[in-house]
Amino acid sequence: MTMKILFVSLGCDKNLVDSEVMLGLLSDRGYGFTDDEEEADVIIVNTCCFIGDAKEESVNTILQLAEYKKEGSAKALVVTGCLAERYRQEILEEIPEVDAVLGTTAYDQIGEVLQKALEGKQQLLCQDLNRLVVSDTKRILTTGGHYAYLKIAEGCDKRCTYCIIPKLRGSYRSVPLESLIKEAQELAEQGVKELILVAQETTRYGVDLYGEKSLHKLLKALCRIRGIRWIRVQYCYPEEIYEELISVIREEPKICHYLDLPIQHASDTILQSMGRKTRCQELRAIIKKLRREIPDICLRTTLISGFPGETKEDHEMLLDFVDEMEFDRLGVFAYSPEEGTKAALMEPQVPEEVKEARRGEIMELQQEISFEKAQDMIGKELWCMVEGKVADEYAYVARTYKDAPDVDGYLFIQTTAELMSGDFVKVRVTGAQEYDLIGEIADEFTE
Repeated sequence: MTMKILFVSLGCDKNLVDSEVMLGLLSDRGYGFTDDEEEADVIIVNTCCFIGDAKEESVNTILQLAEYKKEGSAKALVVTGCLAERYRQEILEEIPEVDAVLGTTAYDQIGEVLQKALEGKQQLLCQDLNRLVVSDTKRILTTGGHYAYLKIAEGCDKRCTYCIIPKLRGSYRSVPLESLIKEAQELAEQGVKELILVAQETTRYGVDLYGEKSLHKLLKALCRIRGIRWIRVQYCYPEEIYEELISVIREEPKICHYLDLPIQHASDTILQSMGRKTRCQELRAIIKKLRREIPDICLRTTLISGFPGETKEDHEMLLDFVDEMEFDRLGVFAYSPEEGTKAALMEPQVPEEVKEARRGEIMELQQEISFEKAQDMIGKELWCMVEGKVADEYAYVARTYKDAPDVDGYLFIQTTAELMSGDFVKVRVTGAQEYDLIGEIADEFTE
């Protein structure tokens, strides 16, 4: 009888890629999978601890699923990912139901570790943080199959004062170009039509391997892969944007005119405290240049409210910047002090209620900007990727080039036509809400 695994993946899309690799490795060993906790012979939790809420979610998930091990229905409980890397010994000592802990650079050993766990051997496996895992195993996609994340690098060298990632994921290591092309080709053969390039920072891809920024070269190579329709680039640090990258985004039709620029703040004082490399005027110049060079580009950013030392004036400066720049997409996190970071020791710390109030003000302003931008889309025609059908309605959920999965909005297509997830259809926008659009099929065909 096939042993069944319940696999829970928490956190970011980079972590999801690791989960999909582990699923592939386990499938190759003959394991089956289930979504039912009571059916599971083995439980694996791939954790996150980037901010306080993520840490709490990871701990609560482990504790909840440990009950199935305690009751005897599950034979093994394995914890992997960032929380495992950070609190390896504490997890084993405080949650005795856990049989094995795998760090962030050891997840390709999941098969061997699980086998020993099933034999009753408790294990802790954390390897060199600067080890780069490159697996030839075919990933098991969890995204529906029509889009997939392609992790092009691991770790980070930026050392922002609020961020724990370098201590959990190591220094920046690019995945060799030939490995990425091979993986992308395999994904295309599985039916993937959209590749989403991710890393802690995509814009420095290749510097460690090839001595120069090489993201533009990787993008050109990926554009040649048959079956791939869209290529989306995430997590581009603004100071690392360079001419060849702008050119390839502008000139290659498969590359979505979409960039995620995590700027975090607009006050020079706070940017300096954060250890960021840009200042407000530089951010203005980069954003204006991108919009000048690629007029229809969609710019997403993320911000942190309530960073230590943030004054009311700093916050007002950030609001003015958001109002001026009119980002197409924007998310805000209330600052979370993480032990082991410089920012956690900075004074004064901003009270929680002030952080949340400031976050709310930014999001309220962005909601107005997003609504105006959505209204401007009415009457326009653009290609969309179908994500699925709306239950009990003649309507489908789709995404435009301006919408990354799970973080941006949707376009709802009203039609009686039969569409499939992954289909591309040209849609005429007929209505708009704050973050979502409504439309109808503009042509009688799909691609």
